[in-house]
Amino acid sequence: MIVPRFRLLFWVGIVFLPAAVMARLAPQSAMVLGGLVAAFSIPALIDGILAFGRMEGISVQLPEVLRLSRDREGEIEIRIKNDRMKIRRLRLGLAFPREIYSANPDMLAELQEDSTVSSILWPLRALKRGRYILEKCYMEVTSPLGFWAMQRAVPVYAEIRVYPNLYNERKHLTALFLNRGHGGIHTQRQVGKGRDFEQLREYIPSDGFDDIHWKATAKRGHPVTKVYQIERTQEVYIIIDTSRLSGRKVDSFHHGARPEGNGDDDFSTTILERFFTSALVMGLVAEQQGDMFGILTFNDSVRGFVKAKTGKAHYNACREALYTLHPKEATPDFTELFTFIGTHIRRRALLVFLTNLDDPVLSEKRGALCPKIHAGQFRYRCINKWKIGIY
Repeated sequence: MIVPRFRLLFWVGIVFLPAAVMARLAPQSAMVLGGLVAAFSIPALIDGILAFGRMEGISVQLPEVLRLSRDREGEIEIRIKNDRMKIRRLRLGLAFPREIYSANPDMLAELQEDSTVSSILWPLRALKRGRYILEKCYMEVTSPLGFWAMQRAVPVYAEIRVYPNLYNERKHLTALFLNRGHGGIHTQRQVGKGRDFEQLREYIPSDGFDDIHWKATAKRGHPVTKVYQIERTQEVYIIIDTSRLSGRKVDSFHHGARPEGNGDDDFSTTILERFFTSALVMGLVAEQQGDMFGILTFNDSVRGFVKAKTGKAHYNACREALYTLHPKEATPDFTELFTFIGTHIRRRALLVFLTNLDDPVLSEKRGALCPKIHAGQFRYRCINKWKIGIY
């Protein structure tokens, strides 16, 4: 699409309007005025024709995936390919969703003279957790004389993933759980009646028959005993309630000023946001302590399950499993939840529940939080109205 620029409108006002008034007042000067108008119109028309080829060889590329934290400043890199190198200045516009705020409605890119590839960084800030897609980029170039602007929308693809903001929580809370050592105290490996197999050794007369490794004994031809060590690594599961109880608004820490006009309830912090932040911080703490960490989300049924593991890749998998979840208008079903736990979590583990028990309807069914699963019995202790630790 081609549109007139201010320069063209300015000269039209300077040339055409006085010429029209003079032609009205002095008809004998119409030929002279007509020549003056034609002298201006022909270059403007030629300039408009030349503008149609200005965008040839220009393409825009965005990163396929951009990861941001909520309420933290970020930027997206835009790579511009200028094959024909005809132009040196390009105006760009991106159609950000309302959950992505940028102080720049458009940006002017100065293209390099000695390279066909240029790049600019576009600052932005995410206001809400979730997954967002950019599908169009708007470009504008000016004609050689600057009378016209050629505009075009080109298809692009960029996925913006907005994660919970852990900056303040990680800075203030994680250090409390780190083992910084104490003077005169040293850690020592303990070997004894544990559950983790350590090694095989020769049989000693005082060893019990239940400790004998019968397969190794048969293979070696003499008694061999199994030696265990006390468990140093445990599985920790954070179980997050994503039902209607978690969709209520709460006061949040101030991570950054909201842009003017975007301070509505759509971007306020919910209980579920705090749950996600707490879960990811606990995952960092578990990693520091050498424990395995897993995630389970539920509402009226189990929605997601990440088995406990360790490592950076596993932590990223837990984060990916959480960032697109939103509260569902449903009542949590704890009976189905504990049935799932009894089926899929077979080893002894620490279960930390992030849920709400201040709902009157749910309070009547609080006994469902302690069902018998197979031959085991859960015991629970209320930490506060939002958290339950099950041991």
